[in-house]
Amino acid sequence: MNLKVDTHSKVPIYIQIVERVKHMIATGEMKPGDQLPTVRQLAQDMRVNLNTIARAYRLLNDAGVISTQQGRGTFVRERSYDRALSRMRAEKLKALMDQIILEALSLGYKPAEIRSTFDLAVKQLEKESNRS
Repeated sequence: MNLKVDTHSKVPIYIQIVERVKHMIATGEMKPGDQLPTVRQLAQDMRVNLNTIARAYRLLNDAGVISTQQGRGTFVRERSYDRALSRMRAEKLKALMDQIILEALSLGYKPAEIRSTFDLAVKQLEKESNRS
């Protein structure tokens, strides 16, 4: 598992691990059912304290992202992947739309102009994708 952390960052290592695992799940780098390394193994690989990894895993478990099964290991949960991916995709799309809308408004376009141009662009994309 490719978990790199920045030891010089002001963000605590356990938070970096949590965010990196969530990112790997959201991007499909890790899939539901994939097994994570043991706490001990990951701590050794990353050269960080065992408690740091345990804390990150506990937060991920509490958030429903992973599931630890006694004697079997720690795995990416099925449902959390779908929710996390959907939420992250929606947030990213909203941020992109906000950026475009704010820029258009700052250039003096009216909301109705923005909406009609957007609708036209979507229709054009749909038409092009139907041809393929």
